[in-house]
Amino acid sequence: MNTMTTENTEHTEANFFRKTATASIRAWERRLPAGICRVTRRNSPARMPALPGLRRSRLSHSVCSVFSVVLFLATSAFAQLPTTSPKRAGFDPVRLERVHELIASHIGSGKHAGAAVLIARHGKIVDFQTWGKRDIDSGAPVEKDTICRIYSMSKVVTAVAVLQLFEAGKVQLDSPVTNWLPELRGLKVFTGGTADAPQLVPATNVITVRMLLNHTAGFTYDFFAGSPVHDIYKRADLWNSTSLDDFLQRVAKLPLLAQPGTKFNYSIGDDVLGALIQRVSGESFEDYVARHITGPLRMNDTFFDVPPEKLARVSRLHEIKDGKLHTTPEILGTFAEKGRGIPCGGAGLFSTIGDYARFAQCLLNGGTLDGRRLLGRKTVELALKNTLPPGESAFSASEGWGLMSALRLDMAAAKEPASEGMFYWSGAATTHFFCDPKEDLVALVFCQHVPFDQHGLFTKFRTAVYQALE
Repeated sequence: MNTMTTENTEHTEANFFRKTATASIRAWERRLPAGICRVTRRNSPARMPALPGLRRSRLSHSVCSVFSVVLFLATSAFAQLPTTSPKRAGFDPVRLERVHELIASHIGSGKHAGAAVLIARHGKIVDFQTWGKRDIDSGAPVEKDTICRIYSMSKVVTAVAVLQLFEAGKVQLDSPVTNWLPELRGLKVFTGGTADAPQLVPATNVITVRMLLNHTAGFTYDFFAGSPVHDIYKRADLWNSTSLDDFLQRVAKLPLLAQPGTKFNYSIGDDVLGALIQRVSGESFEDYVARHITGPLRMNDTFFDVPPEKLARVSRLHEIKDGKLHTTPEILGTFAEKGRGIPCGGAGLFSTIGDYARFAQCLLNGGTLDGRRLLGRKTVELALKNTLPPGESAFSASEGWGLMSALRLDMAAAKEPASEGMFYWSGAATTHFFCDPKEDLVALVFCQHVPFDQHGLFTKFRTAVYQALE
């Protein structure tokens, strides 16, 4: 493992912040003219706020102001949920080691290059560990602040943005999306034929905002198979669109896989919603997410485009070829560098496991974290109700879909420990989170591996977490 034990985390991070603040104050003092606001016994004193382990000094009011700014920036740059011990949070520490053993076995056997795990209960981190490499070519390790492609976990962020606009009265869930996206008028549904000669009929229902949120609009993805529609999607080359408007123009030419509102088909719905958010809000989609979601939650390492100074922390993707791990190029047009690709609402975000844990905890809290409210409590409750048509399920008989993510509806059908009402989702590069309102539990595991969950890690991870609860 590449990290300290959980028990030492809180003290180590506190010491880091103290050292950062102290060093910054001393650096500022060296740059200030003597006799103005340096720390001297002759200056009119203002006591520095007492911090555990940090000796009091006589400071001028100016230096106290500098200290406040520095401390704020230090804590903001490394925003993290508070920590506690597994025992205090209701975990058996010995049984919790099974989570570590599971991940270590996947790394040690060459199934994954690296991984990170974060588990929180009652709003506090009880376990935060890293293993292996974020880049097997350079040997760079996975660290707590490693930035990952989270792919479809972006969908939950996009859904929150739509629900914010819903709360503001700017969209209604059952409003036709053509109110804002006229490009999507006149869509047709595939009924037979081939990719070269498809048989199409007019859509009998209008596509609504709700249908895009719960994947019943009739769209699909180009990486699926089983229908000529998927081949038509591949030819559209959606991920090389030059803008969200260009993306919509390409989507408008595609057939639907089913009549809107009738079937669950996991799809580009959230990518379409990114364009809707942009038009309804009057802001670029990226700016909207930054101003209304990631900024308020201090998700300081979550972006559609990673800033140049943070690119070195981005993990490479890995795959297995000829029985060995290799790095592999990006998929779905998710480039870290600005100016490449489009801000895909369904797959475009980069984040750290700590950042996404804050987002997940906010949802588990009913839409609020650290005094910042993203959504109303009743809106979150609405979003966590199954919205699929009667007889439809998501990817298994145990799963439904709300307005943000998958839902666990039937424990017996799932054949694994959990709670009914658990909500969760994953990303194409083998990232996963789940929230359990009944257990007040958040857990995440981040790898950077394709194809998706190749070695069945997620089910084993959830089981390992649940079996450790006392």
